[in-house]
Amino acid sequence: MAVINAADVAKLRRVTLAGMMDCKKALEEADGNFDKAIEIIRKKGQAVANKRADRDATEGVVLSKVSSDGKFGAIIVLNSETDFVAKNADFQALANKILDLAVTSKPSSLDELKALTFEGGKVGDKIVEYVGIIGEKLDLSYFEKIEAAQVQAYIHPGNRLATLVGFTKDGADIQVYKDVAMQIAAMNPVAVDKDFVPENIIAQEIEIGKEQARRDGKPEEMLEKIAMGKLSKFFKESTLLNQDFVKDNKMTVKQYLQSVNKDLTVTEFKRYSLNL
Repeated sequence: MAVINAADVAKLRRVTLAGMMDCKKALEEADGNFDKAIEIIRKKGQAVANKRADRDATEGVVLSKVSSDGKFGAIIVLNSETDFVAKNADFQALANKILDLAVTSKPSSLDELKALTFEGGKVGDKIVEYVGIIGEKLDLSYFEKIEAAQVQAYIHPGNRLATLVGFTKDGADIQVYKDVAMQIAAMNPVAVDKDFVPENIIAQEIEIGKEQARRDGKPEEMLEKIAMGKLSKFFKESTLLNQDFVKDNKMTVKQYLQSVNKDLTVTEFKRYSLNL
């Protein structure tokens, strides 16, 4: 039986972030073999993950970040079972490391992000490993990216809501970009402009408008016209560029951007809210 000293236990903890007793037991089981001890801890994580596979991981963190050149941004969601774990420092550190990797590696999809090399394995495998360390089901459930002339990220305090937005022009005051990212967080638009609203949503709004007018006793021949008027109001309230700018409701977001640069507008945005 190999002699397990405190330095070996501490080293294994730094590598795996497992508890001190778990590291000591793994080293004892591996007879002091460091690589084998790491594998034991990973297998423990898989065993715990299998046991908790049917649990709901509906808590967690939503994070977004932009590359150093401002041209690429990513937004991720790492879920946990409880809010207690979502506030755990190790859990949040893992989420931020995955986000950093997404920003530097620029994967094209969630599956590609999970398959990236990460701390001696793959992102997906590392998450399973952390299941054994933390003791709850974890899930990397969401990843989106934006590439544009300028990208801005915003994380609402509490890490449960984040946005990402792309612009046609760089070089403006950073606060301009932040204002729009925060507008998206606050007002939850459905699309950049009315031309980007999906046809099924438009059809749904028209039907809602007709039904409301019908309940109000309006004549049948007037329903279409009334519904189209309500649709115009929907576009005004629910598309980003047409919304009133929250910091100055005398202008729209589009007018605000054009006051900075006539060619400045939004290319696309992402918004994710967790239990808010």
